[in-house]
Amino acid sequence: MSRAETIDKLEAAFDAGEDMEEFFDFDNPTFPNRELKRVNVDFPQWMVAGLDAEAMRLGINRQAVIKTWVAERLDARTLARA
Repeated sequence: MSRAETIDKLEAAFDAGEDMEEFFDFDNPTFPNRELKRVNVDFPQWMVAGLDAEAMRLGINRQAVIKTWVAERLDARTLARA
């Protein structure tokens, strides 16, 4: 079955309210453009202290704070260009 035929079949099943499970591999999901790439960043101590304080306030770890803030900034730039 071609990709176009699969898409058409998926759309028809969705529109009809049918079970869509056959179209998805729940055992081996993939997330395009979400592969991890390790980077190293050096921060001055005062920034680390601020990150740790924010992490404690939010109940998440330092890395999650950094990822959240960077993602928010990148999303804002993307929206500004649109």
